[in-house]
Amino acid sequence: MDSETGPGSRSAENDAEADRVLATALPLVTGIQATFGRICEVVLHDFRRGDHSVVAVAGDVTHRKVGSPMSAIGLSLLRQAEAAADKLNYVTRLPDGRVMKSSTMLLRLADGTVTGALCINLDVTQLRMSSMLLSEVIGDSGEATASEPQPVTFGSDAETVIESVLAEVEAQLGKPLTQLATAEWLSVFKTLDERGVFQLRRAVPMLAGRLGMSRASVYNHIGRLRDETPSNS
Repeated sequence: MDSETGPGSRSAENDAEADRVLATALPLVTGIQATFGRICEVVLHDFRRGDHSVVAVAGDVTHRKVGSPMSAIGLSLLRQAEAAADKLNYVTRLPDGRVMKSSTMLLRLADGTVTGALCINLDVTQLRMSSMLLSEVIGDSGEATASEPQPVTFGSDAETVIESVLAEVEAQLGKPLTQLATAEWLSVFKTLDERGVFQLRRAVPMLAGRLGMSRASVYNHIGRLRDETPSNS
């Protein structure tokens, strides 16, 4: 095979194309944020950077900086690879109670490979409060009230993201993860996989420490999950 068209060459071509895609998206970060003002934050992710995917930020809604990781929402999209679709106009609640309306638009290479994402986050807390007040004043029955926003945590490190997912799983189960029966663990690891936790490079040692397991036990649960996935698909 000609060395100029081998796997290494193709990888270099993909990286060069990914760089061009991200460079094209970069001006949108400041442009969109300036349009919506202080309630807006725009974040650019480079998925090649793993746990430090944020490469540009304008505005300050989630308090992230360059080098921060993806949220669990982003990790879930990353896990879906080329099958992932843009996640538009969704509402979440931040740990401090603020409500955020967001859109996550995936950036792709010409062959469909997902290489990053452009995320727009709007702090709509005050707007929602004003809307509810107006509805009360005009006598709206409230039948069209929006559903409760999904909680989400944005952190400056992978540990914060993993902890937020584990806290969500504990809330769903109604008990600490350290009190689970052996038979319950596969379901927990399935949820962690669906939320994209295993896309983080240091997920295994982090989970082992948080769950009081050895790394071998964590790998064993992941292996069991992978073994059962084909039969359930």
